[in-house]
Order: sequence, then C-alpha cells, then structure tokens
Amino acid sequence: YCVEFKTESLSHHCALENRPYARWMQYLREGHTVCVACQPPAANPGTRRCSGDGHNADGGKILHWEAVGNSQCKGTWKKIRQLQHCSCPLVHSFIFT
Repeated sequence: YCVEFKTESLSHHCALENRPYARWMQYLREGHTVCVACQPPAANPGTRRCSGDGHNADGGKILHWEAVGNSQCKGTWKKIRQLQHCSCPLVHSFIFT
C-alpha cells in the first residue's frame, strides 16, 4: 500500500545535500504532496504495516519523518490518505524503511 502525505516543514539540510545518490532531497518542498510505499522488508510481518505510516492518525496530526542517508534532512508531514494500489508518480515517490 501507499500513503500520501503533505509536507509541512523540512530542515534546510535537505537542500544542501549534493551526494549523487541523495540529490532527491534537494527537491523536497513544504506544501508538496509525497507518496510513500510500504513494501517488504519494511512492513511488519504480523501486521503487514510500516512503522510511521500514520495508520491511526487523522489529517490534522503532525507526523515526523527523517531521510535515510542524511539524518539532518528531516521534517514533518500530515497524512492525506492511504491507497491500496500504489499509483505514485516517480517524482516525490518514496518508500518506508
């Protein structure tokens, strides 16, 4: 499954990232919608859910995220909706880890 989030805030460290495998962090912006897929092995085998997916969060709850590979690139987002079938665009598309 996938979860759509609206980015609320992010640290300035995201824009400073210039390592080739992590340049995607430069494109994160406040107010953008991002799509995050829950796939194995990040999904808990028992619940088949990913940690941090905002399962019990309503749209008003602020949730925290951190980028893998740069712990200084972090921020907050709000859950928009969960999708059973992922149709995430390649831009602004991520996976839970």
